[in-house]
Amino acid sequence: MTKHAQPGQLSVGTVNENWTGDARFYEYSTAADPIGSGIITPLPAKEFGPELYNSGETRIVTLDLANDLKTEYPATSPSLLAHFMRINKGDSINTEPNATSELYYIISGAGSTEVNGETINWKKGDFLTLPSGSVSTHTAAEDTTIYYIIDTPILDYLGAKATKARFKPTLFTAEQAKEKLDEVANAPDAHLKNRISILLNNQKFDQTLTITHVLWAMFGIVPVGSNQAPHSHKSVALDFVAYAEPGTYTLVGDKIDPVTKEIIDPIRIDWETGKAFVTPPGLWHSHHNESGEPAFIIPIQDAGLQTYLRTLDIQFTHYDEE
Repeated sequence: MTKHAQPGQLSVGTVNENWTGDARFYEYSTAADPIGSGIITPLPAKEFGPELYNSGETRIVTLDLANDLKTEYPATSPSLLAHFMRINKGDSINTEPNATSELYYIISGAGSTEVNGETINWKKGDFLTLPSGSVSTHTAAEDTTIYYIIDTPILDYLGAKATKARFKPTLFTAEQAKEKLDEVANAPDAHLKNRISILLNNQKFDQTLTITHVLWAMFGIVPVGSNQAPHSHKSVALDFVAYAEPGTYTLVGDKIDPVTKEIIDPIRIDWETGKAFVTPPGLWHSHHNESGEPAFIIPIQDAGLQTYLRTLDIQFTHYDEE
């Protein structure tokens, strides 16, 4: 029988198994690197085609890799959840996620978002970010498709609720994004860059230079005939192909040839307009365009959070254009 301390006394030497049942102990070297040992499941280089959303009824398609990540909640990466939205003309979709950051890229169509009593109009090629506490109704003025990212999985993992809006709803127009990308692409040294791209930034986050304090968004071009050299980073990239012709692709692998600076035994992910794919963390990846048209890519990551934590660890290689 367990003895109980009297009021004002400290009970010494008693053990209540209710509090010790989950306790475990490991020798350091067997548990210090659960990623390297394979205890934490790897993230697959998963692909999601446009056939998931380019026709049919109004709906949200969740790009869920919970089975791969071993989570009890939907997730496309440990921190982020990606979706495709289809909203047919005159229809609406409501969103009210437990998220600190929401990002919408308008793949096609036009419409508006009513959020907390305000109206934001958007169209094809625009980016829209919404903060925590956003109760939104998205209505299509014409048939519309959207790539939609939220950071709900990291909050689910922490058992937390987003309660403070860190930024105001912000619209990044297609015209502004294209103008800035054209400036970068037409610069004399563009061919020397590892990526020809722009990063979208909210001025509230002048330390991380990211679109929200958690999310990072890039808008990039892969010109005809180019081979964009491999790079790697610790954040997962949820890539969306805004436009590509056959012959554009990404190579992904875990090792680089020290002489050629090319990826050893890579897997190939072929691009298709409207396709999304996952680039796992820490892997080298390079982009190639053997088609006759420029291609455009939009990677979205949790690199705002990774940059704040000083863990992004982006690395570059370089090789000459053919």
